[in-house]
Amino acid sequence: MTITSITLFRQWQPFRDGTYRCSGGRSAEGFDSTIVEIVSRDGAAGYGEMAPLGSFYDPAFAEGARAAMRELAPSLVGEPADGIDALNRRMDLLLKGHPYAKSAIDMALWDLAGGRSGRSLASMTGGAEGVSLPLYRSLAQETPDAMAARARKYVTEGYRRLQVKVGLDVREDIERLEAVRAAVPSDTVLICDANAGWGTAETRQFLSATRAIDYALEQPCASYEENLAIRAACDRPLILDESIDGVDALLRALADSLVDGITIKLARVGGLTRARLIRDVAIARNLKVTIEDTGGAQIDTAAYAGLMLSTPEGLRQHTVDFHNWVTVANAKADFRIAGGSMALPGGPGLGIEVDRNALGEPVFSASA
Repeated sequence: MTITSITLFRQWQPFRDGTYRCSGGRSAEGFDSTIVEIVSRDGAAGYGEMAPLGSFYDPAFAEGARAAMRELAPSLVGEPADGIDALNRRMDLLLKGHPYAKSAIDMALWDLAGGRSGRSLASMTGGAEGVSLPLYRSLAQETPDAMAARARKYVTEGYRRLQVKVGLDVREDIERLEAVRAAVPSDTVLICDANAGWGTAETRQFLSATRAIDYALEQPCASYEENLAIRAACDRPLILDESIDGVDALLRALADSLVDGITIKLARVGGLTRARLIRDVAIARNLKVTIEDTGGAQIDTAAYAGLMLSTPEGLRQHTVDFHNWVTVANAKADFRIAGGSMALPGGPGLGIEVDRNALGEPVFSASA
C-alpha cells in the first residue's frame, strides 16, 4: 500500500452565525481549511483536514500549515501508507515541531487504512461505545443580553450543553455567565471557557463571584503555573485545553493533581495518532475527555468524532459539530443530530464521501 500521491486543497468556510469572538478582541469570520488527499498505488484515497481558528488561537496558521505540508509531502510519497506510526516518526524527523501541519496527513492515513480494511475509525481506535455523542455549542463573546439570546436560540435548536466564552473584563464576564444561566433551563450544562485570557487575580475574582452557579471552568490562565496556582481556589471541575499539547503535558498535570478533564484538539497535538495516546492516558486516570479540533467541516468532524466514539461513554464530556458552524461542505456525511447529540455516519474510515468538486483546484500535489 505505497503512497503514490499527496494533494492539497484549500477551502474557505464562512461561519454560519457570523463573526466568532474570543478574549482580547480576537475574532475570525470563518475557517481557512486545508484538505489533504493521499492516494495509494491501488487507487484508494484517504482524506484529512486541518483548519486553524484564525492565526491567534493556537501556534498555527493556515498558510504555515500549507507551506509545511508542501515541505513534507514529497518525502512521504513512495512510503508504505499502512505504517502510520512510522510515517509520524518520519514527519517528525523531516520537520521539527509544527504538529498542526502533520494532523491532516495523519488523518488521511487513518481514513485510507479504514477504507482498505473495511473498518470504521471508531473500530480501529478501540471500538465504538454507543451510537451518539453529546454536543455543545459555543457562545462567542458579546454583550450579556446578546449571549443570553444566542443561548436561548441554541437550546431551541436542541443543544443542552453550552460553552460560555469569557476571558475579557472579569466583571463583564460575570454578567455574561449570569445572563446565560438565567436564560436557559436549569439542566443546561455550562462550561466557562476563558481561552487562557485571565491571570490568577481575575480567575479568583470570577470564582468568588459565581460560587452559586453550577458550571465547569476551562483553561482560565495561559501558563501551566498560573492554572496550578488557582487550583486550590477552584471548587468546580477544572478543564485544561490550550495547555494539553502532548502526552507529557497531561502526565505533568496528573502528577500535580491539576485537572478533572481535558480537551484534546487534533491539530494541536499532531493528529489522530497522538490524540489517541493522550486519550488513552486520560482514560487510564479516569478523566473526563473532550476530543475535537481547531476547525473544519465534514472531514474534520468525522475524524475527531470517530475517535470520541471509541472513548468510554462514562468519560465523554462532549464534542462539537463544526460542520454545522460553516456555510459550505466538503463531504457527504450522515450526521444525525437530535436532542443535543450527534450520531456518526457508518462505513469504513471516516465514513464520509468527499465531494471532490467542492474542493476546487489543488494548490499543491506531489506524486511518484
